[in-house]
Amino acid sequence: MARQSLRFELAKRLVELGGRFPEIVVLEGDLKESTQSIQFQKAFPERYFDIGVAEQNMVGIAAGLALEGKIPVVHSFATFISLRACEQVRTSVAYPNLNVKFVGTHAGLSTGTAGTTHHAIEDLAIMRAIPNMMVLVPGDAEEARQCIEAALAVSGPVYIRLPAGEADDVYGPGHAFAIGRATLLRPGSDATIITTGVMACLGLQAAEILEREKGISARVLQMASVKPIDREAIERAAAETGLIVTVEEHNVLGGLGGAICEIAAEPGNARVIRLGIQDRFAGVGSLPYLLDQERLHTAQVVDIITRTKANG
Repeated sequence: MARQSLRFELAKRLVELGGRFPEIVVLEGDLKESTQSIQFQKAFPERYFDIGVAEQNMVGIAAGLALEGKIPVVHSFATFISLRACEQVRTSVAYPNLNVKFVGTHAGLSTGTAGTTHHAIEDLAIMRAIPNMMVLVPGDAEEARQCIEAALAVSGPVYIRLPAGEADDVYGPGHAFAIGRATLLRPGSDATIITTGVMACLGLQAAEILEREKGISARVLQMASVKPIDREAIERAAAETGLIVTVEEHNVLGGLGGAICEIAAEPGNARVIRLGIQDRFAGVGSLPYLLDQERLHTAQVVDIITRTKANG
């Protein structure tokens, strides 16, 4: 299975779109090589603005550009967009419903040894709670390419969350991402695994093991569109499988798991178990080490579903 960098591929597609739409401009917070916005700078230097380490100011400038008819695409680490510039995102962009797109890279624990200050484990909860904000979390490079295109095709603020590193390819060239729609990665009738972002591959691996070793048929839904979310797919999974396990590289409070619970609780016909970061600050180390510390691995998903089904 091939691995690709989501931020590199999204930036490459953004350059292609920039050639078709001259109103697209890019803003950067002094991280152009890390976010890969450098690709746009090389292609369209006159439409590229490096604001420096001034994220709040950068969002304000983006708001002004949007009011003048431009389509600003703001780049920084996910933690800096969602936390450091939160008030400006909310009040200067989302409140007037301006056409600004945010690309937050190095999300979750993917900054690794950069440590707790750079981990983004609260951003989904923050951004999806802001009115008018769409939240997209692609699972692989192909979905990242389609997410930026979809974001630019709609009017209003959109937040796209990307990891720092590479991720396994999940989708083939026939995949068609749509805002507000889940993607069925694998059918199943005994349980449902709902993933977002690069946890999609983990969900698929767990479902394959469950089928092969436990005789459990697990449906896998990839929820790249966290807001708006696919209510119909969630309600169907609850009614048809009775057990939903959510998997995310984010705090279990307020992110994907919280969104699923908000919907599944209304009919009350399914149990929901949330896997993610258990409301604590993660430590420092490589990404594989940190994911293991948080028990975000295939074996945990398999174990949770196996034990829950055995206990009825």
